[in-house]
Amino acid sequence: MATALNIPIDRSSPVPLYHQVVQGIEGMIRSGALEPGSKLENEIELAAQLNLSRPTMRKAMDELVRAGLLVRKRGVGTQVVASQVRRHLELSSLFDDLARGGKAPATRVLSFRHGPAEPEIAETLQLPPGVGVYHFTRLRSVDEKPLALMENWVRDDVAELTEVGLREHGMYQILRDAGVNFRLANQRIGAAVADADQAELLEVAAGSALVTMERTAVDDTGRSVETGRHAYRADSYSFEMTLVQR
Repeated sequence: MATALNIPIDRSSPVPLYHQVVQGIEGMIRSGALEPGSKLENEIELAAQLNLSRPTMRKAMDELVRAGLLVRKRGVGTQVVASQVRRHLELSSLFDDLARGGKAPATRVLSFRHGPAEPEIAETLQLPPGVGVYHFTRLRSVDEKPLALMENWVRDDVAELTEVGLREHGMYQILRDAGVNFRLANQRIGAAVADADQAELLEVAAGSALVTMERTAVDDTGRSVETGRHAYRADSYSFEMTLVQR
């Protein structure tokens, strides 16, 4: 059964009508009023519900499809897809962001090693002689759906890490609890396609789009504390940022 839209349209507003529809449907999806899998009426019926023209409604629906919030399926119609985890670009962990959003993240530690750092990592973290690293890879899931593959290296003179701790807590929270005060991070966002191993772990088809992130975080004493390479399902994850003019 198709879901009716209850979106207030303000024709005196400077916000374009189609964008008011986009904001309204997005708000219903975020609030849970439109759940994943919900089917919407066709554009003619939706336009009639909201007393809008069909081109206005089509423009709104096209934008929501491009944003990954709706999908058009032949023979089925337009449906709501699983909502994305939308993460602001700030110095926080995925675990903390999910928990703040009311999600219940689960972590599977795929590998864990403590010892000397490879030359590339030692250079990235600018490790002094005798300082090693914890090197681990984790699979982060939400509601039993795999979301991210995360590989990290943490210098071993700032905190003691364990597999159990990494399963139960976010890495940044563990480091903060150990007295690390983060100051800034250098971060790079990119894209890639899933190889066979990534596809199996993230439960996507090989060749599916992934969002990638590389980050090196620095504490308030100027030490590079950790560096990581992460890959996220592009159908479930996005970054948000605010741009300012200088």
